[in-house]
Amino acid sequence: MSARDQIFGSIRRALAVTGEEASRKKIVADRIADHPRGVIPARGQLPDAERLALLVGKIEAAAGSVVRLATIEEVPAAVADYLRTDGLPLAARRGADARLAALPWEREPALAVTVGASSGDDLVGLSHATAAVAETGTLVLLSGPDNPTTLNFLPDHHLVVVAAATVVGDLETALARLREERGAGGTPPSGLPRAVHLITGPSRTADIEQTLILGAHGPRRLHVMLVGGPA
Repeated sequence: MSARDQIFGSIRRALAVTGEEASRKKIVADRIADHPRGVIPARGQLPDAERLALLVGKIEAAAGSVVRLATIEEVPAAVADYLRTDGLPLAARRGADARLAALPWEREPALAVTVGASSGDDLVGLSHATAAVAETGTLVLLSGPDNPTTLNFLPDHHLVVVAAATVVGDLETALARLREERGAGGTPPSGLPRAVHLITGPSRTADIEQTLILGAHGPRRLHVMLVGGPA
């Protein structure tokens, strides 16, 4: 018997159940199928412009930075501007995301953009979020070759493109939309990815003497390029 079996066995004995009860199985199956929502805070239930403003405020409050772009074609220039402002080499790594691949990178000939997962030696990673949550300033990123998970955690600087149309008020709405678009199972792109990453601000810890340190377990900087939507 494995440790896992022992733990579950102890729980079942404490509850005086076997785990095979039809009524209990139905409760679990119904909950998984129905995806019931919890209480939805009113904070994020706002008109478009106010919802975007809330997102920007929450990202900045979490030590991230935001730039507003009118169109996605402005992303290459925005990436180059960020790198120049921070005195960084004009180089970034992105995934195979078709939206990023279609951008006019040739407008920034000095910017070297490589494609693929990071091996840990990239200063800058570029991703495209599938959604953002206004009430917490959280970005929702899906794992896979389009936006490799390594780009979320290994580079010092994480740059993320977010379409204003994908900004929702709360996490429950973001997850519901994801299930509607991708389905509840199966193999991507038709099903859910292996992992859904929820990112709020750069990496941080205050474990040592309760002193806040950025970049302890991931990027030191999170920079969001918010594309479109009302000002």
